[in-house]
Amino acid sequence: MSTDRESLKASLSALDFPVSKEALVEYAEKHGADQDTVRALRAAPLGDYQNVSEVLGSVPLDEGQSSSDKARQRRLNTKDGLAEQHTETPSNPIVEELGENRGS
Repeated sequence: MSTDRESLKASLSALDFPVSKEALVEYAEKHGADQDTVRALRAAPLGDYQNVSEVLGSVPLDEGQSSSDKARQRRLNTKDGLAEQHTETPSNPIVEELGENRGS
């Protein structure tokens, strides 16, 4: 369930942004995108996308990741193609215990 950057760009080249995830998928289906591209768009997080770059950052792509990039992604506890606001970030233990960070 992945596509390449060029297929995704070509599928969305004439789309007017901003657009919702549902509209992205619908547009790609109606304009003849291949099944891998449509599946990748369906895997994108819900939300509105302001441009193609945001879409590219949110869908699983089948290219361009070196071994070090993949290791960094695993280390940072993120998933391929997941938007930054949907990634897990460890919480601060001070905030967990005291309810706020008191400057220490």
